[in-house]
Amino acid sequence: MFIFMFGTQVLRGVIEEKTSRIIEVIISSVKPFQLMMGKIIGVAFVGLTQFVLWIILTLSFITIAQTALSDSFNFNKTEKELVVNNKTINNEVLTQISTDKQFKNQEINGILESISSFNYELIILSFLFYFLFGYLLYAALFAAVGSAVDSEADTQQFMLPITIPLIFGILMSQYVINNPEGSLAFWLSIIPFTSPIIMMVRIPFGVPMFDLVLSMFMLIAGFVCCTWFAAKIYRTGILMYGKKVNFKELWKWIRFSS
Repeated sequence: MFIFMFGTQVLRGVIEEKTSRIIEVIISSVKPFQLMMGKIIGVAFVGLTQFVLWIILTLSFITIAQTALSDSFNFNKTEKELVVNNKTINNEVLTQISTDKQFKNQEINGILESISSFNYELIILSFLFYFLFGYLLYAALFAAVGSAVDSEADTQQFMLPITIPLIFGILMSQYVINNPEGSLAFWLSIIPFTSPIIMMVRIPFGVPMFDLVLSMFMLIAGFVCCTWFAAKIYRTGILMYGKKVNFKELWKWIRFSS
């Protein structure tokens, strides 16, 4: 969802610059590829800044919650007096207090153990990596689409092939949760278009280092290839106005630019 959200920001930014004709002034100072990458990287830093703030806030809330819940493990002042000074009315009251406290401790302790069992270092670093390169891959495609059209209404035919892998990855997440070691989960976490979603689903269950390194390598390679194709479309389409473009036309631009 974040990849799609920030990717559409790039798309709208490119369309806005193209329709306002300000792109013609900018192109006179920088190369089209530099302009495209500047917009993509600029939005990426905005997203990373938001995520860093959210991570800091989340860790702060977890620390506060653990501190607050730790008091639930102890007897309160009244219960302590009853137990230490043996001021209970009868043994049933003491037994009931001890039983309730033990049940509560087990329940809260189970929650805290589940939370602390995750490798947060790996999850956070992997999240930042997969968001960054997944975003870069899709943002390049969104930028290419934005350069090829004159308005946001014309993007519909090009948006479907880009959004299908993201939607498919989200739909397959539930299957991967139930079978994180299966062959389908493996291949979906290796393919660059679905790996930012599926690999993040697999990581909490434990992923072999080979799978993780291979997935990262394939995602970087996918980003490089998509950026190469997107740049060829971008530098032709960014200065083309008033023409309805289809996939056949995009392929001509790629071949012509090469």
